[in-house]
Amino acid sequence: MTSRQDACRDAAGVEPDPRRWKALAVTLVAGFMSLLDVSIVNVALPSIQRGLDATSGEVQWVVSGYALTFGLMLVSGGRLGDALGRRRMFLIALSSFVLTSALAGAAPDEATLVLARLLQGFAAGMLTPQNTGLIQDLFRGAERGKAFGLFGATVGISTAVGPVLGGLIIAGFGEQDGWRWVFFVNIPIGAVALLLAARLLPPAGPRRRRLRTEIDLLGMVLLGLAVLGVLLPLVQSEQGGLSRLWWMFPLAAVFGFAFVCWERHRVRRERPPLLDPRLFTRTPGYATGASLGAMYFCGFAGIWLVFALFFQQGLGYSPLESGLAVTPFAVGSAASAAVAGRLVARWRRRLTVTGLALVGIGLATVALIVLLVPADSEGAAVALPLLVAGIGGGMVISPNTTLTLERVPPELAGVAGGALQTGQRIGTAIGTAVLASVFHAVAAEGRFPAALSAAMLCAVAFVGCAFVLAVLELRREPHRSHAKITQKVTASSPFE
Repeated sequence: MTSRQDACRDAAGVEPDPRRWKALAVTLVAGFMSLLDVSIVNVALPSIQRGLDATSGEVQWVVSGYALTFGLMLVSGGRLGDALGRRRMFLIALSSFVLTSALAGAAPDEATLVLARLLQGFAAGMLTPQNTGLIQDLFRGAERGKAFGLFGATVGISTAVGPVLGGLIIAGFGEQDGWRWVFFVNIPIGAVALLLAARLLPPAGPRRRRLRTEIDLLGMVLLGLAVLGVLLPLVQSEQGGLSRLWWMFPLAAVFGFAFVCWERHRVRRERPPLLDPRLFTRTPGYATGASLGAMYFCGFAGIWLVFALFFQQGLGYSPLESGLAVTPFAVGSAASAAVAGRLVARWRRRLTVTGLALVGIGLATVALIVLLVPADSEGAAVALPLLVAGIGGGMVISPNTTLTLERVPPELAGVAGGALQTGQRIGTAIGTAVLASVFHAVAAEGRFPAALSAAMLCAVAFVGCAFVLAVLELRREPHRSHAKITQKVTASSPFE
């Protein structure tokens, strides 16, 4: 073995996979597609409605159905990756995502399209947790921070550029059938990623247990019902879901309590749980990091719908122009996320605190500017504060993911990443519902600048709550031991 190979060994003496960066690139491309499909379809809804002669309520399920099943599957998808092997689950999920994308693009009516989107969301929910799990498996030390930096850039860019890409695709293929290519574009990209993943992703090792003992089916059902009870009223909020389905929230609390009790019972019986409660009680920083991520996504992900409403309904922008107006956020987020990934090992929570402060300052400035400048200058006027907010956003997602998952046992990386992203999906649904409701309430009087300002201030409040959590976690870090934690991995529990 050469001296260079010796240098590449991690602290445990294990030589890293020489193809790890290529494998990461492939998985990030697939992850980008699944996350992009959360936002890219928004600008295509009018085209879909005209093309399929559908009602606004029916076509809204094209967006909300995907978000719903995506959130439902994340934890279970992560656990299946932990149990069956991430390579196997990645290939199954990506194949399913490509096939359901083809079905959505070829849908002859709205019912088929909604069904395809529900299935596509399930596939995306299985696919996304494999990204964080593979990063935990393939990278160590400073390299893991860089890898999560690229993952964070992928999350930020996919969320922010969806409206731009959707507008470009519809402009290129026409209003009547352009929406179909929003889905068809996934087919060639996904097919190439599938072939490369089959070559580059490392195979799973032998399982220690039989599959039926590793999969917690009752836990999947209980957690699924709890998440459904939270998400369904929120994703249907534009159609009066909060007033019609409010009764699902207490039902979700009941199922959530039953889920926690069942998981504790599984742990006592020394059977693998779906989501080990000790991730939250015995893993330093995990509970706070997951809460911080969910709260940040309430503010971050909720702004895109209100920006689209403001620019298109208030200022008369086209979908493409509306998407381009918020591009500075995406540019700033992409650049800072990659840099933050390299700095997280040294600066740790200080990065997150600084990033959240910049996001809050940027969005608060937007709230002020739109009240002061003329309507024909507002698009250009908000570019700089959106760039500042984007730079801050890139310093939040990837460092928080790295720090939240850094002490998670590798064999639980998939389910831990799935739980982290489930919180982000719930945060997205809450933020979108709250910010859109505030915007519509004020815009009903024709005051679009005031409506955007009010929604931005709500986003700042959510970001402020995340900031408080980050400061609390920053103050806890010096009191924790920075010595390396030796983990005994046993057949019964990685926490023993």
